[in-house]
Amino acid sequence: MWRLRIAEATGGDPWLRTTNGHVGRQVWEFDPTADDVGAVDDLDAARHEFFRQRHQMKHSADLPMRLQFAELNPPMLDIPPPIKKLGEDEEVTKETVLICLKRAIGRYSTLQAHDGHWPGDYGGPMFLMPGLIITLHLTGALNAVLSSQHQKEIRRYLYNHQNEDGGWGLHIEGPSTMFGSALSYVCLRLLGEGPDSGDGAMEKGRTWILDHGGAIYITSWGKFWLTVLGVYDWSGNNPVPPEVWMLPYCLPIHPGEVYCRLQASVRAQHTLLHVLHQAAEQVST
Repeated sequence: MWRLRIAEATGGDPWLRTTNGHVGRQVWEFDPTADDVGAVDDLDAARHEFFRQRHQMKHSADLPMRLQFAELNPPMLDIPPPIKKLGEDEEVTKETVLICLKRAIGRYSTLQAHDGHWPGDYGGPMFLMPGLIITLHLTGALNAVLSSQHQKEIRRYLYNHQNEDGGWGLHIEGPSTMFGSALSYVCLRLLGEGPDSGDGAMEKGRTWILDHGGAIYITSWGKFWLTVLGVYDWSGNNPVPPEVWMLPYCLPIHPGEVYCRLQASVRAQHTLLHVLHQAAEQVST
């Protein structure tokens, strides 16, 4: 049974070091001795339901964590039953607002961890984990670092987020790309899946890759990982001279501008703060 451990050491793992008592750390740990049959059945039911609707609802919404917290954090408030959906011209009464607020507060209180913070899954990118799997495979540490249960969940994750056309996207809600498809397919093969595994899922993935020109059409980052793995020649990679790191950071060709996910987030926050500041000034005047 999987359990989310929060702000505590897990299983005496020497790699999980801390200087602050594991504050803010969230680690999933598999307990083979757990005998809560009801919890296991609930989790299996949630997994089957997610798989059934995976093409319509692509994010897991932290279902395993929510099931665990529902058991650990029962609602402290007397939550009223849900109200019917209001009509377009129906009046919103004070009682209706109070019921909605109580239900929302009760819901969020059950999702709060014992140390006070609200944990959540950082899921989405489909191109990060393959690099880890390839590295562990090349160093011979795959089975030493990842238990059979961890490998099983990684395979489940990749199958769950395979698109209906057979490919994988850059992230779990994105359309199929060669970058996501080739790396996810390779990742599954390194985790022991055969060419016909997954009830046809591997065949569909391979078909998508071949129908779109083959793995040779993967992006440069993907070519790098395939080359490191030994299935693609170094001559097919675009060289990146190390001297470009000495260029002024303001230039758009600086390598620090290539992976701009964090920068885009920071810039969006700055823009939002600027807009809010302008709005506050208008209100004050």
